[in-house]
Amino acid sequence: HPAYETNGFFYVNYTAANPNRTVVSRFKVSPANPEQADLSSELVILTFEQPYSNHNGGQVSFGPDGYLYIAVGDAGSGGDPQENGQSLSTWLGKILRIDVDKSENGKPYGIPADNPFAAGSNGARPEIYAYGFRNPWRFSFDIANGRLWTGDVGQNAWEEIDIVEKGGNYGWNTMEGNHCFDPSNNCDPTNLKAPIHEYDRDAGISITGGFVYRGRTLGGQAGKYVYADYATRRIWALDHS
Repeated sequence: HPAYETNGFFYVNYTAANPNRTVVSRFKVSPANPEQADLSSELVILTFEQPYSNHNGGQVSFGPDGYLYIAVGDAGSGGDPQENGQSLSTWLGKILRIDVDKSENGKPYGIPADNPFAAGSNGARPEIYAYGFRNPWRFSFDIANGRLWTGDVGQNAWEEIDIVEKGGNYGWNTMEGNHCFDPSNNCDPTNLKAPIHEYDRDAGISITGGFVYRGRTLGGQAGKYVYADYATRRIWALDHS
């Protein structure tokens, strides 16, 4: 929590079984040991079922606006058979944004007023900040300007990097990167946000999103987005200027 030094709150995203599900919880540091959590302090913020074992996403991070952002994969299997990425009625395949300093409608969090679907019209989940992701892994905020970056793991051909904007649709499963996926030809990219970069299977098979480097030690890399591939172990610095 941004006020951790005074309230001792921290947040965890984990998977649980029976049934298979994702849990986002708040814990508090132990008053007796600052290096240990108080397990009895768990407050479940939200939970949802995971029909498959992969693509659980699973990152939580506070943004510069003080809200909690949550990355959620499309539920897994292959090809997004449930069409979760493009459905606004589910949290799956999304980046969510909530206000953990409020309680609304019996829930231990509130909805930021400027969330793109805050009104919940037509069954849209008000927690959604952006959608159309396969497995956003991982995201970060540029400390210089607050810009939200994420790597999104591809299906079988393309890995992508997105700069995430509020309300943006990043294409999955209509598209994989800049390429049609379902249908495989003549898909409609209208109103879809294209990635700022993609790479194919010659370079890697599972992107791990990183950070925009704002340090001074590696002066030549300042302002570049540093990211990697989990399988090939390659690390790159992307110049987006």
